Amino acid sequence: MKNWNFSRWAGLSIAALVTVAAGLLWFAVAARVEGGEGATSSSGLLLGLWSVLYNTQAPSQSAMFAAIALALLLAAGIAIIERRIATRYRRSSDGTSTPLAPKIIMAATRGVFAGPITITVLIPAHNEEASLPDTLDSLFSQSPPPDRVIVVADNCTDGTERVAAARGVEVFRSVGNAHKKAGALNQALAVLLPDQGDNDVVMIMDADTQLDGGFLAAAASRFASDRALMAVGGLFYGEPGHGLIGQFQRNEYIRYSRELKRRRGRVFVLTGTASLFRAVGLRAVASGRGTSLPGIRGDVYDTAALTEDNELTIALKSLGGLITSPSECTVVTELMPTWRTLWNQRLRWQRGALENLGAYGVKPQTVRYWAQQLGIGYGVIALFGYLSLLLVMALSLDTWVWFPFWLGIGAVFTLERVVTVWKGGWRARLLAVLLIPELCFDMFLNCVYVKGILDSAIGRRATWTHLQHEARAEEEEEVAR
Repeated sequence: MKNWNFSRWAGLSIAALVTVAAGLLWFAVAARVEGGEGATSSSGLLLGLWSVLYNTQAPSQSAMFAAIALALLLAAGIAIIERRIATRYRRSSDGTSTPLAPKIIMAATRGVFAGPITITVLIPAHNEEASLPDTLDSLFSQSPPPDRVIVVADNCTDGTERVAAARGVEVFRSVGNAHKKAGALNQALAVLLPDQGDNDVVMIMDADTQLDGGFLAAAASRFASDRALMAVGGLFYGEPGHGLIGQFQRNEYIRYSRELKRRRGRVFVLTGTASLFRAVGLRAVASGRGTSLPGIRGDVYDTAALTEDNELTIALKSLGGLITSPSECTVVTELMPTWRTLWNQRLRWQRGALENLGAYGVKPQTVRYWAQQLGIGYGVIALFGYLSLLLVMALSLDTWVWFPFWLGIGAVFTLERVVTVWKGGWRARLLAVLLIPELCFDMFLNCVYVKGILDSAIGRRATWTHLQHEARAEEEEEVAR
């Protein structure tokens, strides 16, 4: 109940702030129009409503410069705050609140050789008989391969355990688990972590993910060269196939990975598809649960969280842990094959993000996440307004008029969309240059965002569904038809 109430508070706060920001922008534009810039004979109607919607004049130079300056100031402000927070926690010597701070970890391990880096892989699996062989093949093809692989079989009713045993890997069977992936991993980690040393690393990866060549070598090199590094996440790309909906997701993932590369590995979320954790970091999280962190003491994962990977990322950051997602560590992950399964997946992600923000509140480690949610909310209003204005203009004009200023803005926007997916090949570029289809996909994601905010605000309980299983069932139904 505690997490649910906090989640509701987070949703209401974000909705209120975004609405206020949009209202202020509206009044500012309406006031400018009423003041004489581009006013029409009907100016002032409903607080300048018609003039704002139907103003055919390009914005004044002062308005454009002010908008650019404001955007740059906001972006710079967030970057500066994030950098100051990171620097503060790197230098922290408070072993109680930030036991994983680099300064503390480096001091504790100075002059001590804990042995070579070892990697133990945990693969949580619920009825993953079909996808597990490819996942294991990608692991064993790494050079060097992992030291140990354990399939965490959770309430499996298919041949998952048989496939794992046939490939020569260990099988850990969850017992009485009612907490999905997080609960099964907690059981396995409770057995594994006590025997892990300072240079022992635990990798957790989904059973529908394939590692690209060199993933483990690059990650191990990072851990070996930085004793303070607590976690390494992967950059994920979408698998081939699934037609148009698959290409939408691939373009989205390419842009996200590109953004992380520009941030030099400063990660938003340690993806559940494939991430590696130093054992000392996971033990510190388990020890902090119930006091400085949400959850039950002794659990690595908070079983109340819908998005356990996002929550674990915030938990590590809250304890001062240093994490990264290097460009050398890439994986190919499964895509949602239908609109319904994609809706369910993204709604779970959105509700999980809100619940995590509600559980942790407003603190230095969550500033970036709050800003991200507010930015998405404002983007929802901006895109809806843009498409609405296009419709109003199309219905209002007897003869289509080309506006050079807005055509120029549209050309720059289209160029950005194409450049950011260039490495995805000609299909990705073609979809990006058409622009409108991707804008419609963005509106779909915006609807998911709004649904998540509304569900959170009215207190509707969220549920965790096994999306992969559902996706396969739907795909089989479509084939049968």
